[in-house]
Amino acid sequence: TDQQSKLNEILRTLGVLDVQKMNLHDKVKEISKEIEVTKKELEEEYGQINIDLKDGSYTDIEKEDEK
Repeated sequence: TDQQSKLNEILRTLGVLDVQKMNLHDKVKEISKEIEVTKKELEEEYGQINIDLKDGSYTDIEKEDEK
């Protein structure tokens, strides 16, 4: 019975971890959507730029001439 109790506790813990993992996946999706919204807002305000997230500096993206 001791072994079965240990197994049941481990299985219960795994279930909790799975729920936490799903919640984290949802948070990743949510934050990714927020990032995309922010990118669009920045692009509307500043045009197409590359932003260095370490220091906040940015450079314009040069478009290649279309032929």
